[in-house]
Amino acid sequence: MTVRIVLPAHLRTLTGVKGKVFLEVEEPITQRSVLDALEATYPMLRGTIRDRATLKRRPFIRFFVCGEDWSHASPDDPLPEAVTTGAEPFMIVGAMAGG
Repeated sequence: MTVRIVLPAHLRTLTGVKGKVFLEVEEPITQRSVLDALEATYPMLRGTIRDRATLKRRPFIRFFVCGEDWSHASPDDPLPEAVTTGAEPFMIVGAMAGG
């Protein structure tokens, strides 16, 4: 299935991607399978979205699916059909902090 992925500007620059990314991802389509496919296609992203050793999401990275924050969902939960069909993107967002 083709999944549409939206990357934050700094990761688009790192990968040389100008817009959205479209990747073939094998079922079941989960956060883990999407991120595995993304890192396999763009190896320079390894360690930027997830920790290289633990594969846990980096603290200032968030995942949004169908307008909802999936950052704390299990990486093995199936993504909604709207994402698996490409109707809705899997969004990776760089969070900001400040004071």
